[in-house]
Amino acid sequence: MSVLFQNVTAVLMDAAHTVLPNAFVAVDSGRITAVSSTRPQGVFDRVIDGKGGILMPGLVNCHTHVPMTAMRGYGDGHDLQTWLSDFIFPVEAKWDDRAVRSCADLGLMEMIASGVTCLTDMYMHTLTVGQAVADAGLSANLCCGGVFFGETFSPDACGDCKNQEALFEAWHGYDHGRIQVDASIHGEYTSKAGLWEWMAAFAQTHGLNMHVHVSETKKEHEECKARHGGLTPIQILNRHGVWDGPRAYAAHCVWTEPQDWAIMAEKHVTAVHNPVSNLKLGSGVAPVPELLKAGVNVALGTDGVSSNNTTDMFEDMKLSAILQNGVRHDPLALTAWDALEMATVGGAKALGRETGSIAPGLWADLVLLDAEALNLIPCHDAANNIAYAAHGGNVVLNMCRGKVIYENGEFLTIDREKTLSEVKEYAVPLLFGK
Repeated sequence: MSVLFQNVTAVLMDAAHTVLPNAFVAVDSGRITAVSSTRPQGVFDRVIDGKGGILMPGLVNCHTHVPMTAMRGYGDGHDLQTWLSDFIFPVEAKWDDRAVRSCADLGLMEMIASGVTCLTDMYMHTLTVGQAVADAGLSANLCCGGVFFGETFSPDACGDCKNQEALFEAWHGYDHGRIQVDASIHGEYTSKAGLWEWMAAFAQTHGLNMHVHVSETKKEHEECKARHGGLTPIQILNRHGVWDGPRAYAAHCVWTEPQDWAIMAEKHVTAVHNPVSNLKLGSGVAPVPELLKAGVNVALGTDGVSSNNTTDMFEDMKLSAILQNGVRHDPLALTAWDALEMATVGGAKALGRETGSIAPGLWADLVLLDAEALNLIPCHDAANNIAYAAHGGNVVLNMCRGKVIYENGEFLTIDREKTLSEVKEYAVPLLFGK
C-alpha cells in the first residue's frame, strides 16, 4: 500500500538535525520512498493530512519486560534486590501462557499508543510474547534473559539454553526480520561462566545481538568486583567472550567505570539508559555524557512497567536530558537532540535495524503528533517540543513498516476490550488472588 503524508513538520533525525516544515513523506511497500518539500509524482492509495503536526521516526524502546504490566505499582518502595526477591519473583512463578499473552497485549497497546514502533523484550514465556508481537504489527528483538544458579553448568542442565534455542527456531527472522531474536544473559549476578560462554558461542554462531543487564546497582557492581578480583560486570563478561558478537547492548550501566566504557566503545556495546526506572528504584544516575564522550552508543529504554510505571518513552526522553543537566549544573550536559537521538537513531544502531530516521529506503516506522495538542502550541522548536513538552497521549497515528497500527485512539491490530477483560478477569486473579 502506498501512503503520502502531507502538511507535516518532519523531524528527520539525520546528522544535520533537519526539520522540514510543510513536508511530504511518501511510503510504499513498507519503506519510505521520498522525503521532500514538494509533492512527489504519482497516485497514492491514501493521503494523510498531518495538519501541520510533527511527523517523527517511531521510538525504539531498547529495554523492556512487556508482560510485567501486571505488576504496575506492585511492591513499590523497595530497593531492587528486595523488590525482586520478595515481590516480583513470587508473582512470576504463577505465570501461565494465557496470562502472559493478555498482559503482553496490554503492554504492547500502551507502547503503540505512545509512539513505539520497535522494542526489545527480555522475559519468560517468550514464544507467547513472540506471537503477541507478531499479531500487534510491531518490530521487536526478543530474548529470554538467561539465568543459571547451578554449580556445574551444562546446556542440558540449563533451561534457558533450551529456551534460547526454541525462541530462535520459532521467531528469528519472522516477517522479513520484523521479529529478531537476541542472545541474552540476565546478568552477571544471576548466572555463571558456563552460561556466558555458551550464550556467547550461540550469538556468534548465528550472528545474533547480545542483551544483558549490567551494573544497575552499586551492590551488584561491587559484589561482582569482589567475586572476580576487581573486575566489573563489563570486564568479566568481556573475558568470557560475551561482547564478541556483531553487536551488544547493556541495560542500565549506572555504575560502569571508564575502563568499561573503553571496552564498550571497542566492542560496539550500546548502553541502554533507563532513567525513570533507575531513579524509582534508587539505583542511581547513569554517566550518560561520559559514555557518549567515550564513543559509546547510548539508547533509551523504559524497563518494565513494574519499575517505571509506564512505557511512555516521551517521559524517559525528557528525564534523560534534564536529569543530567540538573545533576551536573549544566543546561547543556544533554540536549533535546541528544535525548531524541537516544530514543530513535541510537536504538536503531543498537539493534542494527533500518529505522530511527526519516529517509528514503528505511522502513516506514513513523509517528504523527497531534497538531492541536495544547501542550505543543506554539512550536518554536520541534526537537524541544518533542523532548520537553510532548507525552505519549499526543500520538495520533503509529505506522510500523508502512502499516498503520493505531490511529486517533483506535487500535487496529489488538482487540482492546478483549485484552482488558482478560487482564482484569483472568491474569490479575491468577497472579494476585484478586
